[in-house]
Amino acid sequence: MVQLSSTLLYIAFVLYLIGTLFFGGTIRDKKGASRTSRWATIGITVTISGFISQLGYFILRWIAAGHAPVSNLFEYTTFFGMMLVAAFIIIYFIYKTSVLGLFTLPIALLIIAYASMFPREITPLIPALQSDWLKIHVTTAAAGEAILAVSFAAGLIYLIRAVDQSKPSKRTFWLEFVLFCLITTLGFVAVSSAFSIAGYEAKFKWIDKNGMEKEVIYNMPALVGPNQGQLEKESADRFQPLAEMPAIINAKRLNTVIWSLFGGAVLYLLFRLVLRKRVAAALQPLVKNVNLDLTDEISYRAVAIGFPVFTLGALIFAMIWAQIAWTRFWGWDPKEVWALITWLFYAAFLHLRLSKGWHGEKSAWLAVIGFAIIMFNLVAVNLVIAGLHSYAGM
Repeated sequence: MVQLSSTLLYIAFVLYLIGTLFFGGTIRDKKGASRTSRWATIGITVTISGFISQLGYFILRWIAAGHAPVSNLFEYTTFFGMMLVAAFIIIYFIYKTSVLGLFTLPIALLIIAYASMFPREITPLIPALQSDWLKIHVTTAAAGEAILAVSFAAGLIYLIRAVDQSKPSKRTFWLEFVLFCLITTLGFVAVSSAFSIAGYEAKFKWIDKNGMEKEVIYNMPALVGPNQGQLEKESADRFQPLAEMPAIINAKRLNTVIWSLFGGAVLYLLFRLVLRKRVAAALQPLVKNVNLDLTDEISYRAVAIGFPVFTLGALIFAMIWAQIAWTRFWGWDPKEVWALITWLFYAAFLHLRLSKGWHGEKSAWLAVIGFAIIMFNLVAVNLVIAGLHSYAGM
């Protein structure tokens, strides 16, 4: 059953990729984003098929595990990608904007590819997670973040269409930086896959924050090592760390982030060499016929829907579970803090939009920044900063 669920996830990935290509075909279709566009019809049909396949993966893995498959980074991130596709499908049928699929589906693909680099084994739930609140809190929070991610996709389309690429400016720099960050995810997949194929492994003994000796296995050369880390005998020929991290930092995960940034930088430079222009400038012809007012409306509506869902899942349900599990509803854990920061940011987004008239490009930039906060929470907080939610990075 686990093997079948993995196969369904792979099929979903391929179908999302095919769907992206068909949505790309609408760029040259005279009917464009209209509901009668042949390319768009095929694209959304393939996308729905992919979603059904991924839903099958989710259900089968739930049956095999005996609990909701959202208990580790692989499971949570694939669920996040699935909810992103679900949110896109719903919004597509409301607005019939095909170009949204051309940008949303690649983001979902990157998220699923990112998830695939983490351990996929089904393991028993630790005591802290053995609660019905696992599926209630985590799934609702992920659904809220996924809807907010659609706002990012719409905002990114708006910026690529609206920002003048003919001359360098602060706007072109930051837009290019956003695209570089997306390319970094590809770098993570490429680097992780390369070292996995090579079978790289280095074992360290280290001392945790409680003074206990532990062992950690690196699957990439250790640019940064664990606290008081020492290579074990069988790994003595492996790369010696350039720096040692304190116990509060998950050195192995930080090392992965550094390698991902390096891989992303290499890929970005290759893209620039091939395209001979900024990536945003190369993408601009794809959105030349986009209706900016409609794109702005989609971005806002996604936040208006996603914000209350995120509030319910990431704050209210989370605090109820924390009170039950830890006898306190708030403890300034890094994950809790960044969930609050995310909530405050999107609350400010809606305030600026409704009270101060921040429409158009200002609103699009806010959507992009909001997604950056979500991804920082997913990547940096889960992988690097130690806390009560550190099990999510294992």
